Amino acid sequence: MPNSLKYLAAAIACLGAGSVLAADIKLNQMGFLPGAAKVAVVPAAGTTAGATAFSVIRAGSGAVVQQGALGAAKASPDSGDTVRLADFSSLTTPGRYQLRVAGLPDSLPFEIARGAYQALNVGALRAYYYNRAGIALDAKHAGAYARAAGHPDTNVMVHASAASTARPAGTIIASPKGWYDAGDYNKYIVNSGIATSTLLAAWEDFPAFFQSQALNIPESGNGIPDILNETLWNLAWMLTMQDPNDGGVYHKLTDKKFDGAVMPADARQQRYVVQKTTAAALDFAATMATASRVLAPFDKQLPGMAARMRTAAEQAWRWANANPAAYYQQPDDIKTGEYGDKDLRDEFGWAAAELFITTGDPAYYQAMQAPSLNATVPSWGEVGGLAWLSLARHRQHLNAVADQALIASRIDTLAGQLAAARQRSAYGYAMQTSDYVWGSNAVVLNQAMVLASAYRLTGKRAYLDVAQANFDAIMGRNAVDISFVTGFGARSAQHPHHRPSEADGIAAPVPGFVVGGPQPGREDQKNCKAQYPSALPARAYLDDECSYASNEVAINWNAPLVYVSAALQALTPAPGQ
Repeated sequence: MPNSLKYLAAAIACLGAGSVLAADIKLNQMGFLPGAAKVAVVPAAGTTAGATAFSVIRAGSGAVVQQGALGAAKASPDSGDTVRLADFSSLTTPGRYQLRVAGLPDSLPFEIARGAYQALNVGALRAYYYNRAGIALDAKHAGAYARAAGHPDTNVMVHASAASTARPAGTIIASPKGWYDAGDYNKYIVNSGIATSTLLAAWEDFPAFFQSQALNIPESGNGIPDILNETLWNLAWMLTMQDPNDGGVYHKLTDKKFDGAVMPADARQQRYVVQKTTAAALDFAATMATASRVLAPFDKQLPGMAARMRTAAEQAWRWANANPAAYYQQPDDIKTGEYGDKDLRDEFGWAAAELFITTGDPAYYQAMQAPSLNATVPSWGEVGGLAWLSLARHRQHLNAVADQALIASRIDTLAGQLAAARQRSAYGYAMQTSDYVWGSNAVVLNQAMVLASAYRLTGKRAYLDVAQANFDAIMGRNAVDISFVTGFGARSAQHPHHRPSEADGIAAPVPGFVVGGPQPGREDQKNCKAQYPSALPARAYLDDECSYASNEVAINWNAPLVYVSAALQALTPAPGQ
């Protein structure tokens, strides 16, 4: 579709949204597991005589299968509306349904099914395959999204900022494979760290779920689960980003400036590795320590790989401790993403925790400085929470030096705070006004990951239900009434800021990507022909290719989508349990 038509379509969609969304019943467009909490958001305005009841009808026949009372009307300042919640959790019979409220259009149809999120989980993982660098995507594995290879990265130049005696500026190195970071074609260690580690965590927590899953990627059937096959594509690249001469890790592999809206094979700028940084070394160390223990059982298929990764992790750890303040400073001639961070206490804590779990060496636990390391919702720049999540999942096998009570308390306290936040939300999930930041959908999903992990730890059903509510928010229970995952849901994001989706000539975007989500900063408005429909935090979203501030994709945003969809599928009890 020509760009002019795409902009027009997006503008029409925004206009339409403004006129109908207030009257829509909003719910998870992918549906629900039989034993899940099931909640929809119903606008208080527009109902007949302020209706206070709802019905669940069988889609297609209109037969009423359940009735219930709507919750109390509650104002939502973030979205500028007043809503009621419809709770139909007691409906557990598989089938296809709709919600009906007098005076409103019936909701979109939804399914109650035992495998409600399996296809979505596959789609979210396959998005990584679609975002691989250095490989042609063939029709057998990519279907309509087949494309020529781009960015082999076998002729990468050492930038002046990364120069050393052994590798002076201009040295050519090979750094192939890896995932494109986001909507652009660059590769960043910091963001790769949290993305790859979250996928590895999903495997560690739910191996049975992923063991039999087939992604239809080139490596399928090689004796390694496909989620690990996919992470290996990126891990192989990450290993090339470590300088073998000193153990330091380059911050990113990048063009000097962002490519335009072209396919990978048509992007031909010279590529560079830029500056070794402490953050990159620590994120690398944490990820490689995790990968080492995850891949150890597959030494037959990957001879020596687990040992190599452990050694690489320890080398990066030593480099970081010898260079504790090598902060990223963007060179004048580099204009791509920074991922800069000058508070590295959380990175040191995370790397130490993963090395402690993998090696059992109590010195790493002491280096973690556990009493002063906070547990927060993870993000690329705040990874302390990842340390605690990892310690919690391995708590039964830790060296005795670990403080078991502190580990449990950190996770339970954070999850309790998120569950309490749900009580203050008119839409019934954990998001608060301050959470509507760049990549707000990643905040939603990482909150859900923490809550699901806390449910595994404590068995408190409230934590699982809030995780479900946050997942619902991604899949349609939100103020703009859209599934934020491309290709999934009756009304999903259509125009992500993602170069292959823009340039491939296919009307539908590459499927399986979660887009960034609403946030009032709207930093891209000056560059967009279409206008944001609202400045309110929960409505400041623009489904347009121009919108890098609300509609870009990113590997670290997709990773918790993989985790949470698997967690809900694996953890949600059957009805009556």
